[in-house]
Amino acid sequence: MRKEDTVKLISAEGFEFVIDKKAAMVSQTIRNMLTSPGSFAETQDGKVTFPEISTVILEKICQYFYWSLQYASGKETEFHIEPELTLELMMAANYLHT
Repeated sequence: MRKEDTVKLISAEGFEFVIDKKAAMVSQTIRNMLTSPGSFAETQDGKVTFPEISTVILEKICQYFYWSLQYASGKETEFHIEPELTLELMMAANYLHT
């Protein structure tokens, strides 16, 4: 996979998730960060840092991005969310517009 086809998402603790750019584009916020005109670091480097999102939550978000791509065709499946992650995940999802 080519570097320009991936995006690096960095959690508050500094953990880096390298995911397909197509998967990251599920998020409107990330899409805007990566495609905005101008010289934004995110656009040039393909890295997005989330200082407010923990590693556990960002990992779940990355899983959701791939799940969303896989099941966008309309096939009904469930995306499992552990109850203890629900509140923090909802806040992150609201920020990311997912």
